[in-house]
Amino acid sequence: MRRSFDRATLTPLREMPSEDALALLAIYYKADPTYLPVKDSRSRRWHARTAAGEFEILTTGPHKWYDTRAKIGGGGAIDLAMHLLRLSFVDAVRLLIERGHPRG
Repeated sequence: MRRSFDRATLTPLREMPSEDALALLAIYYKADPTYLPVKDSRSRRWHARTAAGEFEILTTGPHKWYDTRAKIGGGGAIDLAMHLLRLSFVDAVRLLIERGHPRG
C-alpha cells in the first residue's frame, strides 16, 4: 500500500478550488443564494451532505474553506476531504484521485 505521494500528485490537490472539491466529495451540495459576504466578496456559503453528515461550508478564495458549524477551516481538497469524510491523509488523496482528479 502506498503511504507517500510525490509533489506532482499533491500539488494539484492542494491547489484545487474548494468548490471543485465539494463537487467531488459531496453526495449533495448547493450554494446558499441568501448568503451575503462580509469580509471577502469571493466567499460563498454552501450546504453539503456527505456519507459522514451535513455541513455548512464557507469557501473563501480559491483554496480556503471554513466549516461554520464545527468552526474548523483549512486549505485545499485534501484537507476538505479529510474533514468532510473523516479520512486519513492517505485515504483522502486516494479518494480524490479515484474520483477523477488527475495526478498532475
